[in-house]
Formats: sequence, structure tokens, C-alpha cells
Amino acid sequence: MSFEDNLEKRTKEVESILISYLPEKRGFQKTVIEAVQYSLLAGGKRIRPMLLLETYRFFGGNGKIVEPFMAAIEMIHTYSLVHDDLPAMDNDEFRRGKRTTHVEFGHAMGILAGDALLNYAFETMAKAVDIAKQGPKEQYSICLEKILVVQRLIAEKAGIYGMVGGQSVDVEATEKQEPLTQEKLDFIYHLKTGALIEASMMAGAVLAGASEKEVQKIEDIASKIGLAFQIQDDILDVTSTTQILGKPVFSDEKNQKTTYVTWKGLEECRRLVAYNSEEANRGLKALSKENSCYDGFLLELINWLIYREK
Repeated sequence: MSFEDNLEKRTKEVESILISYLPEKRGFQKTVIEAVQYSLLAGGKRIRPMLLLETYRFFGGNGKIVEPFMAAIEMIHTYSLVHDDLPAMDNDEFRRGKRTTHVEFGHAMGILAGDALLNYAFETMAKAVDIAKQGPKEQYSICLEKILVVQRLIAEKAGIYGMVGGQSVDVEATEKQEPLTQEKLDFIYHLKTGALIEASMMAGAVLAGASEKEVQKIEDIASKIGLAFQIQDDILDVTSTTQILGKPVFSDEKNQKTTYVTWKGLEECRRLVAYNSEEANRGLKALSKENSCYDGFLLELINWLIYREK
């Protein structure tokens, strides 16, 4: 099976799991639930839940305990996009070729949809306990410990010491129109983009029973993937088109944001993407030698993500 066919098959698997955890539209609050569903089902590559699942499989994981976390990580990512598109942030009207949530449902409902997604993500993660209860009794306490570790890990990587922290520094710098230092730009990239990718891969490793040392190695690999991914995003913002990306191009320039492209130029950015990609590949290959169940897909997936064209 080709990588493209395999990717399509596994994307459908992830999509099916995500749909199974969608909130039911009922009650007087059905409009905000409709906005949540609209946001989650607006398309996308499902990168984070797929990285979580494939890292889980990389370490020999085999079970449904991973599924609530896959859905939750995509909910957290989606909430960040919904809020990022708001007029107070990037003020974008289109994402993935569709009207953004606040344009479709109004500004207030856009804010509430993001709030709902974040809260429902943690409600969804808690459902992993019910799955653990259905397994062998002697494994329950071990599963519960893994669940608690992953919940805390995701909360930290998504919060003020992770994604939100990076976003806040980015917003503050943009509002003040202050030039960013290399140190601060790296801080933003590692937290705003990298933290949730790290959370996804680390969560998969923990749930599969990887050792603490292996989880640390996965965090380092994921950090390099996150940096390469964001730099490639910067490159596409100035080299691609709205039709291909499904969102406005030159948005960083419009919002007067300092990026790796404005800081280092296109050629150096392409070199940095290649360097971080090679380092991530090297780290994963070293780990794969210790995991006989590895089928090679995770490495292919990472390269596809980094060198994507949209």
C-alpha cells in the first residue's frame, strides 16, 4: 500500500474516532454545540490525533484507551484556531476553505464555541477511565496512573506554560509592534506550535507504556517536528496561494508579525526545516531499533507533515 493510500485509510480511522466523541446537539444550548461541531468538522489533516495514535502504536500500544485523548487533543487544537481567527487576534474570515466560526455564528458564539471545545476536551479525556474499567482488573491501577499522567501533561502543554503561553507572547509583541529577539521568537514557536505536538506524541508514548527515558526522547523529537512544521508554515504563507492553503496568505505580513521568514529569509528557513527534519528522523530511527512492532508509517507521516504543500 502506498503512503498516500495508507494515510487516507488512517485519516478516516481518526475521523471516525473524533466523530464518535462529538457532543450531542440537544437542549437550549444547541447553537453553541452546533458551532462546536462546525469547527471540528471543518476539515484539516488531523495531525495531532494521528501523531498520538501512531506514537502509541510505535511503542506497541493496542487498545481503545487512546481514543478519548485523540479526540480531546483535536478539540484543544480546534479551540485554539477558533480563538486565533477572532477579530481580536488574527481576524481571519476563512480557514480550510470555509467561513471561520465567528463569521458563521457571530463573535460571541465564536468565543463560546472555543470555550466549549476546551472544556469538552477534558470531559472527553475523563471517559478514558470508563474504558480502563472494562479492562483486566489487575491492570486498572496502572491504566489509571497513565490517564492521570497524560491529562496533566496535556493540560500543561496546552496552558500558560505551553500553547497559551506562546500565543500570549506572540499577541503582546504584535500589539506593541516590538521587534522580536531570536530567543523570544524561538520561545513562541516552541510553545505556540510545538507544545501541542509534543503533548500528542508524549501522550501516545505514555499510554503505550514507554519508559520515562523514551518519553523524554519523544519530547525532543516532537519539539524538532514542531519547529520544522511552524517554519514550513511561515514559508507557505509567502509562497503558496489562498486556493491551495484554504486560508489567506501573507496573513503574518498583514498582522505585522515577525516570523522566521522575515527574520532569516526563505533559503535559511528551508535549511532549518531540513535540519530539524533530519534530526527528528535520526532520533525516531534510533528508537525504532528498540521497537520491533514499528511499521515505518510514523516516520513517513512526519516527513509528509514537515514538507507539506498546504
